[in-house]
Amino acid sequence: MPAAGTRKPMRERFREQVREEVKSAALDQLAAGGAQAISINAIAKQLGVSGPALYRYFSSRDELLNVLVIDAYHDLREAMAKALGADAPDAEARIRLLAAAYRAWARAEPHRYELLFKAPFPGYDAHAKPLAEAARSLMGVVLGVLHGTAGKPYRTEEVLDARRANTENHQLAVALWSRLHGFVSLEIGGGFTAMGLDADALFETEVQVLTDRVRRAG
Repeated sequence: MPAAGTRKPMRERFREQVREEVKSAALDQLAAGGAQAISINAIAKQLGVSGPALYRYFSSRDELLNVLVIDAYHDLREAMAKALGADAPDAEARIRLLAAAYRAWARAEPHRYELLFKAPFPGYDAHAKPLAEAARSLMGVVLGVLHGTAGKPYRTEEVLDARRANTENHQLAVALWSRLHGFVSLEIGGGFTAMGLDADALFETEVQVLTDRVRRAG
């Protein structure tokens, strides 16, 4: 990293700028037509460069999609962690804040949310190290909430330790995430609307079930 008070070399700054522009264009394509709509050549045309030129910044379409997945994990994690910065005196309050933040992000970014949990291209490996670490960062926030350390999410090593030990908190974290994911996936997929159900009332019921379980475990 450059020393304090210095700027990155111009070439490095230009490279970062181009990568951000490519990602922004790819996100527009994602919102318009899903992961299958993302095209390096179409992005190059939009940015006024040749397709081969963009391969200096992303080696393949698959790499670009992997980066978008990792960015989405990080943004969802930040939204959850930011929500927990508010005063939350107990586990129930923390879970409610966490659940609301998770749902709000997914509703605001439905295509990015779906990108996290649907293979965006053939051969996609969700267990690849960068992707797995990004996914575990979400579980780190949840475990921190259940452990009473909302301001200090579990580190990757701590998440792995909790999983290997099959701790009660890890079991609760998996249950919390799976229920939230199931609910949010149905909501953004239009399942509740199609059945004429009140999503807000259902969400409150789901959160109450989760808080009741944590209370019993405590």
